[in-house]
Parts: sequence; C-alpha cells; structure tokens
Amino acid sequence: MTMNIVDPGIEDHLRRLYDDGDPVRLEMEALGAARNFPIVGPLVGRHLAVLGRAIGARKVFELGSGYGYSALHFARAVGEGGVVHCTELSAENVALAQKFLERAGVWSRVTYHQEEATAALRRVGGTWDIVYNDIDKDGYPETVELAYAHLRPGGLFITDNVLWSGRVLEGQDDGSAMTKGVREFTRRLFAHRGFLTTIDPTRDGVAVALRLA
Repeated sequence: MTMNIVDPGIEDHLRRLYDDGDPVRLEMEALGAARNFPIVGPLVGRHLAVLGRAIGARKVFELGSGYGYSALHFARAVGEGGVVHCTELSAENVALAQKFLERAGVWSRVTYHQEEATAALRRVGGTWDIVYNDIDKDGYPETVELAYAHLRPGGLFITDNVLWSGRVLEGQDDGSAMTKGVREFTRRLFAHRGFLTTIDPTRDGVAVALRLA
C-alpha cells in the first residue's frame, strides 16, 4: 500500500506557482507522463536548482540521470563554466537528453557516462559540490560512503525517493529489496557523523545531507 506524501491539492497549487512556461521542461515532463518514466518533476526540480545556486555549485555528479530532467535544473544552476556529469545505461535516453539539453542551451555543460552510476563516479573520481542520487533503490545504502568520499566540505548529497510512497513506515513495508534499500540508506545517512541531514517531504521525499568539515 502506498500513500500521497503531500496532499495532491497542495502539489497542484505549487505546480501552478512554479510554472514558468519553459517549453523544454514541459516537453520533458510530458514525455515522462507518456512513458510512465520516473522523473523528479517540477517541484523537486526547482528545489534542486535552488540548492545548487545556494551553495554556488559548479560541479555536480548525478548517480542516475535518465533523459536529463534533473540535469536540466542542475545545468542551469551551475551556470557558464559549470559541469554536470550524468550516468545512464540507455543509449536512447542519452540521445534524448542531448536533444532536450541542446534546445535548452546547456548541453555544453553536461557529460554523460553510459555505465553503471557508482562505477562511473569511482572511475571519474574527483571532488564535487553536489552528488545527486537516484539509482535503483536496492543500491542506495552503498552510496552514502561513496558520496562522502567525493564531496567537498560544505557540499550536498541529495537523494530522491527517501519516503518511498510511505513504504518506509512501520506496517507499510512491503519487504522488497527496494524498500529495504531505502530504509537502510536512511539509517546510514542519519547515523553518519560526516553529514548533517534533513528530509524535505516534497513529492516522494528528498534527503539533503550537508557534508561537514
């Protein structure tokens, strides 16, 4: 059994407030709806952009990128000279991302790695201002230490779906590997002494963890 995290009426109200009429964003959202493809949507997208700008992010690494919806918001946030590295196995999704992000004028800031997300971050290495996490949920627990190792102090580790449509609640756990992954991830993240963590209940829950010095 799943539940709405935020009242649908409130979500509709916020979507109307946030709607800037951007044609690329709207087309990406329409594609997600048509394909039942899990994008973060405009409420979380705006949140990502604000967080990126708030810390002056210039380097973002995405663990899981699909066809570039979250990358659109990050690429705009990092500005000219900033970089967003994306990970996606599907060549079709990479091609779609290029099409959309070229139209948005930010493709030059984006690099796609067509390989498993955590392996890509380990291979590329380096230190990042933001690590964004939206991989398969059974893999979530292993991202905590990986993100910590690759973030600068003051950087952000941002993770989607941490409320998992309510399945994280006692009595709502469906026993799946995905749900177990989200629950264990959340436990590890809040226990980690190197992170100060909060959860925004927008959409399906977004964890924002500040890497401490």
